Amino acid sequence: MRRFYTLLLWLALPVVTLSVAWHGLRERDYWVGWGERFGRGYRRRGASERGLWLHAVSMGEVQAALPLLGALRARGLRLLLTSATPTGRRRAQAACGADCEVRYAPYDLPGALRRVLRNAAPRLRVVLETELWPNTLQACAVARVPVLVASARLSERTLARLTRWPGLLAPAALANLHVAAQTEADAERYRRLGVPSQSVRVCGNLKFDRESADGLRERGRILRQRLAPSRALWVAGSTHPGEEAAVLQAQRAALGAGPALLVLAPRHPRRFAEVAALLAEQGWRFARRSEGGAPGDQDQVLLLDTMGELTDFYAAADLAFVGGSLVPAGGHNLLEPAALGVAVLTGPGHSTAPEIHAALQAAGGLVTVNDAAALAERLPALLADGDARRRLAEAAAGVLAANRGGLARILAWIDELLDAAAD
Repeated sequence: MRRFYTLLLWLALPVVTLSVAWHGLRERDYWVGWGERFGRGYRRRGASERGLWLHAVSMGEVQAALPLLGALRARGLRLLLTSATPTGRRRAQAACGADCEVRYAPYDLPGALRRVLRNAAPRLRVVLETELWPNTLQACAVARVPVLVASARLSERTLARLTRWPGLLAPAALANLHVAAQTEADAERYRRLGVPSQSVRVCGNLKFDRESADGLRERGRILRQRLAPSRALWVAGSTHPGEEAAVLQAQRAALGAGPALLVLAPRHPRRFAEVAALLAEQGWRFARRSEGGAPGDQDQVLLLDTMGELTDFYAAADLAFVGGSLVPAGGHNLLEPAALGVAVLTGPGHSTAPEIHAALQAAGGLVTVNDAAALAERLPALLADGDARRRLAEAAAGVLAANRGGLARILAWIDELLDAAAD
């Protein structure tokens, strides 16, 4: 079955390559490091340089990996960090500095994987959340490189897809897999997949362990003073197509109740021009962050069309709306603004992290709105009610505090696996 899967990958490769080239017309970073996707351009390491291969597929997983990345760097481990998207790669480069090799992840093709494993020669591969590529797992097993899935999750749908094709995940590959699951439900699904029970532990979600960067809250305070000293400021972060219209409807409602500045941050850089055109078409007075300076007193929207600044703007905000949640995109990181003491609004769609959404909702740590009309109704009231926002933030802080500790458990397991690999 795995050979048939590999054949399908080769047949799909021209389409995938054309897709990458097409995306590169709008976002040139897709054209950078082209050979890395085929396992080329990786630094060749000697026996004394063997380290750890950390993989985080996209921007969200890289963000989630930051506590782990920081702890591993502090231990002096040699690190290779791979990601599959330009935004993830850029964020990884910003976080790593010069002491970490950052590359695009190789395609799940045997030749590309052999080249990476031969050159990078990792002692351990650590994967964030859910990246179960059959050939990658098999290549690591053959090379005797153990694989740890950290902050691991596995949905019933993904489990059904993986088990539908017997032989896709070889027994040797599953025996080489170690799973640090987010929840007991995730752990049980990995056991049903065929991972040995002794190789599955419930360690929690790394996102709860992320600490605010030094100076972040102060940068937020300065931003707030410069951008909106005498009006409400709210952020719509990581929005997707269809959500900008809902957010702008809510901003009109907010302006009807008092002065307010919306910071609008589309999820993907390739959509910056599209969202700017939408703002112009609807007659909004807006500024573009990429053009520098601060919005004028008459500007109603600041388009955050830069990368790496969203967290700073969350720190400056009275309220944050987390996108990818009013459309079927799976939702984005609710804990990022919550960890900064910012009240959170979001839509109902959080299939990528349902436990986090459910925990915050049960504790009264966020407000969930089902559609654009509900967002427009709730937003002005929350912007006007500081006590309500404070209660939301305090409840969210309690959830964060109760769920920390996953980082320490995962680091301890990494130490075990590295020690075993050295024997």
